[in-house]
Amino acid sequence: MGMSSINTNISAMTALESLRATSKDMLTTQNRISTGLKVAGASDNAAYWSIATTMKSDNSALSTVQDALGLGKGTVDVAYNAINQSIDLVGQIKDKLVAAASPGVDRSKIQSEITQLQDQLKGISSSASFSGENWVSVDSSTSGYSSTKTIVSSFSRSSTGTVSIGTISVDTSTSILFDSSTASGAGGILDSQRSSTGAIVTTGGTSVMNIDISSLTDSPTDQATLTGYIKGVDAAYQSMTTAATNLGSAQKRIDLQTSFVSSLMDSIKTGISQLVDADMNEESTKLQALQVKQQLGVQALSIANQSSQNILSLFR
Repeated sequence: MGMSSINTNISAMTALESLRATSKDMLTTQNRISTGLKVAGASDNAAYWSIATTMKSDNSALSTVQDALGLGKGTVDVAYNAINQSIDLVGQIKDKLVAAASPGVDRSKIQSEITQLQDQLKGISSSASFSGENWVSVDSSTSGYSSTKTIVSSFSRSSTGTVSIGTISVDTSTSILFDSSTASGAGGILDSQRSSTGAIVTTGGTSVMNIDISSLTDSPTDQATLTGYIKGVDAAYQSMTTAATNLGSAQKRIDLQTSFVSSLMDSIKTGISQLVDADMNEESTKLQALQVKQQLGVQALSIANQSSQNILSLFR
């Protein structure tokens, strides 16, 4: 039988220490349940907290990348739609010119229709702006102008912690419909001068926007001029088709990158959750067990405190 002492109650001290440990564990578990986090700060797990904090920062950067991709997609979409609608209008101009090749037609009336289409082409291009960016109606003589547009597409961190930004480059040089620059060789698909073969020339040609058949007759010379106009419009039509194809490819690439960034953000969120989130099923089960343990600890402490009374009974 162990020694009984009125100065030192070993049993009570042991029970009290156990009860304190249980209370501490309960506080930790309750905090995890209330916050949903098993690692709420560096004091909980310094390594996991550091990794999770960095990953959260990177995910925030990826959210900004997602916004940039959305902005770029909007700009490409506007340019694509402008060219797509312009293709239809240029096709109509070509149809009018072919109709004008028939002898005896009133070419002045046909020209009035062509003029309306030309004005519509100009209106579409000038309004094809998104967030201040217009890729189809430009002034290439503006200081700092570049036909190569860049769209922020990625944010990554290497194993050494070095961050890098990725971009998607879109060459808009083939998508310019109008260029207001007066520099030699400048011009878009619709305002560049074209020869009778449809090739772009610097002088002596006629642009799609300057075609005027109102004064043409059925003479062989005027018919040859009209044929040259048709070839020029057809060449512009083909160039616009190529431009739409290029922009369509850019749209597809941006869509794929946007989908990837979204998936990557979800994966990072899942990884962060694995590191710092509490398992609520586990924590609720642990809390119930600790509550029972606390009740038993209180009873054990109460029993241990009775030992002093037992010593007193020896002297009665």
